[in-house]
Amino acid sequence: MTEPAPSPASDEEDDVKRKFREALERKQSQARSGDAHENAGGKNQHAHGPAANKRTFRRKSG
Repeated sequence: MTEPAPSPASDEEDDVKRKFREALERKQSQARSGDAHENAGGKNQHAHGPAANKRTFRRKSG
């Protein structure tokens, strides 16, 4: 019992699966490296002081 030769459509599917697997491995290796957020703290997030010092507006009495 010999196995039949793979069809050309099967070869194309294997090629597509291999490309997706390689892309997934590249994506996972980038996520593990931690280089995605190396410039995350560059900007000053609170340039105008804390929010606790906001103005309060009161109605004039009299």
